[in-house]
Amino acid sequence: MDLQLPTPDDFPAFPYQPPYSIQIDLMKHLYTSIEQKKVTIIESPTGTGKTLTLLCSSLTWLMDERDRARKGKMRAIAGGDEIDAKDWVVEQTLARVRREMEADEREYEEKLAKARKREQQLRRMAAGRMNKKAVGCYVIWPRVSVLMPPPSAQKYTNAATRAPGEPSSSKARGVEDEEDDSAFLPEDEPTNDDGGEYISPELRALMERVDRIRRSRHLPGEEEEVACTKIYYASRTHSQLTQVLPEMSKLKLKPSVSVTNYHNQGRSDESSTLPQKRSLPVGDDEENEQDECGSHKQFRTVALGSRKQLCINNELKAKSRDLDEACRELLGEKAGKRCQYLPPAGEEVAMLDFRDQILAMPKDIEDLAEAGRLGNICPYFGSRKAIAQAELVTLPYNLLLQKSAREALGIDLKDQVVIIDEAHNLIPTLLSLSTNVLSYSCLAISFQQVCTYVQRFKNRLSAVNMLHLKRLVVFLDATKKAMSEWRDERVAALKNKQQKLEKSEVLTVVDFMGRLGKKASSINLLEIESYLKKSKIARKISEYADKQAEKEVGDAGSSRKVKRRTLPPLHSVEDFMVSLSLPNDDGRVTFTLIEVPGQEATVELRYQLLNPAPNFLEVVQDARAVVLAGGTMSPISDVINQLFYTVPPERITNFSCGHVIPEENLQTLVVSRGPKGGDLDFKASRQSDPAVISELGQILFNYACVVSAGMIVFFPSYSFLNHAKEIWSKSKTLDRFAAKKSVFFEPQQSMEVDTVLREYAAAVQGQLPDKKGGALLFAVIGAKLSEGLNFADDLARAVVIVGLPFPNLGSPELRERMKYVKMLEDKRLAGSADKSKRESGKDAAAELYENLCMNAVNQSIGRAIRHRNDWASLLLLDRRYGTPSIRNKLPKWIRKELVVSDGFGQTIKDVAAFSSQRRKHAASS
Repeated sequence: MDLQLPTPDDFPAFPYQPPYSIQIDLMKHLYTSIEQKKVTIIESPTGTGKTLTLLCSSLTWLMDERDRARKGKMRAIAGGDEIDAKDWVVEQTLARVRREMEADEREYEEKLAKARKREQQLRRMAAGRMNKKAVGCYVIWPRVSVLMPPPSAQKYTNAATRAPGEPSSSKARGVEDEEDDSAFLPEDEPTNDDGGEYISPELRALMERVDRIRRSRHLPGEEEEVACTKIYYASRTHSQLTQVLPEMSKLKLKPSVSVTNYHNQGRSDESSTLPQKRSLPVGDDEENEQDECGSHKQFRTVALGSRKQLCINNELKAKSRDLDEACRELLGEKAGKRCQYLPPAGEEVAMLDFRDQILAMPKDIEDLAEAGRLGNICPYFGSRKAIAQAELVTLPYNLLLQKSAREALGIDLKDQVVIIDEAHNLIPTLLSLSTNVLSYSCLAISFQQVCTYVQRFKNRLSAVNMLHLKRLVVFLDATKKAMSEWRDERVAALKNKQQKLEKSEVLTVVDFMGRLGKKASSINLLEIESYLKKSKIARKISEYADKQAEKEVGDAGSSRKVKRRTLPPLHSVEDFMVSLSLPNDDGRVTFTLIEVPGQEATVELRYQLLNPAPNFLEVVQDARAVVLAGGTMSPISDVINQLFYTVPPERITNFSCGHVIPEENLQTLVVSRGPKGGDLDFKASRQSDPAVISELGQILFNYACVVSAGMIVFFPSYSFLNHAKEIWSKSKTLDRFAAKKSVFFEPQQSMEVDTVLREYAAAVQGQLPDKKGGALLFAVIGAKLSEGLNFADDLARAVVIVGLPFPNLGSPELRERMKYVKMLEDKRLAGSADKSKRESGKDAAAELYENLCMNAVNQSIGRAIRHRNDWASLLLLDRRYGTPSIRNKLPKWIRKELVVSDGFGQTIKDVAAFSSQRRKHAASS
């Protein structure tokens, strides 16, 4: 019997029947890709129901996979296709196993149903304010109620509200100084028995607590968690992830079916030699009533977030210091001083009950935090406890892509399904996660703090601690000197203008380490970094420095308060050291001169990884299937070349679907000539030409006259837009625009974006007085308004793209990256057996440069056309959009309808006719 899952022809779980044909095709492609363990890239334009189709297809596969696992187990017990044992013996064994499997599943569902009821009770209690007037506060654990005083009176505030090392009164300070300083000594970490792999203290603590529970037989047997196949659904931000659960709730997935008896397959029930037993009931009549979950399948879901989003300890959050560090401090405290939202020692079963509440009903980050407040239990650690039994895990990019984050959370991607939505941001995100910046001031402070600490505790530190700290001092001192020397040389050269020098210099890691000198370059940086992490010495050094600063202020009689730093400076040094020790040749270190008027020039170091693939490679290797999905993934070849060049080509697939809108609802024109008949070419060298900008103003005015409602114009850069604005103001072109439409410009400050968008929408809808014809919004490609915003219907009846936003070649990081991809391409082509292929191979650096430009263009284009009945004109103002290399990098659904016009006048007529026809069609329908 073949247990390969066939791709379904339809998806009954999809809530809107029948689905569009492109939605069916997408779901079938995704289902097949997961089943065949592929890496696939999916392009599905906004408005096509991308999130819903991704969830429907992947969760349908997950249900089928679970049913397959049951069938496989039954088949294995039955002996496959060859059965040697007597028929009734095999049938009796299968019947027993089948009943046990069904009973286990129903027992677990009953447990989740009870967890839902407990949560509902907590919500009713909170709504009724039953304990508002109580003198004491009952902290209600799901199974255990523990009488605790109000948070303000709890003993743990000694650690939560007072700075570490600060005595309880100024009178005792002088007596206790020597004793308090012991708190700043390095911690003696237990021997690492995890094969050298670092496990965070909080995760280790949770593991130990669960082990204690099992040893004490609080939860015999049932808490032996069995990992299940799950889907990891990642996106860039939590706001994007909040769309997942509402979409999932629309699906009409049927509850799981009973286990099939594969020994009886093909025979009638009457031929069975065993009497049939009735199915076990799911629960009592009350529990079988319709509840919040309805009759559809509810997947066990958990949303992962940071402490900043999930911490419910308001006193801890109010402190100015880093929340992660403050939480770790409380984790290490004894009873009475630890965080009140972690269950008391010996009552860790409460955390497991909270885990069941999380899994019983899907919750986003906000729901999870609220549930934690209702139960007075930490949602941060509760969500992590739920990962093992969850079927769907939603999480932001950084928690999935960083190996350290996955290890800290206990995320194992082996044979799991990974879906990354909004994946057009994936490559920039991977590169940014591997980038570390170390400023000269941070390095100098770290050096000073470490030297002071070593001098103070040299007689109390062990030989091992002193050895590591002395090596750290050598590295810090050498790096500090290298930065100072580079800054002085660069400032002097630029001042004297002796030679043409840039304000930055890019080095390989080997060259950078060579500049530190022989002694510093021979230090094992990973060994020092491991010591810093295990001993928590960075935080202790910073806290000791803060204490000394406060003491000096107090001795001087000043009332000025010393501001504590958010993060210990040594943490930045740690990150930089880890980057320098990465085992690859893809890293570069950049010296950059920072000049601020009126201040002395300073310098910063920046480590960047030129290759985004290494950090993603482990995800691809471990996961069963990897899905990259986005509204605009073009050019798809760029994604494959940068991320999957080590993946066998037969494992990689892609799918680019059309739009749900009718073809007649989109007009795409390449405007290659201006009103004067000359070619439109907005290269960087021409963007400051007054004549070019004047002609552009005339072009945009003509389109504004024929485009109804809202019109958005994207410029390739702020400098181009500001220069055009200045010239148009002098020539009264802006007044001509204002006579036709209300004019708005993308603000420089992010806080002003909402205000501008509200006023723009009001103008489009005719809500502003004395304005007619809608509104005109000028924006910048790749800036605040080019991604993540919804300009549906009248908000964008035309989107105009001015020129091509090629990145600045003056960036040393970009030049180094282009040089790097060219080197990789040369190596690959040099190994090619086909000499003609090598000679005709396209320059990889130029390809990367072009792809960076078109990725930004495609994001801006996607702001219009947001649903099936939407319509808009897309105008590309530059002759270069008509060239094959640029044209082929546009999304397929746009490229299909692209028209390259020769004359400007004809484009005006075409846009006017298109707008008129669409208006008439909308009015008649």
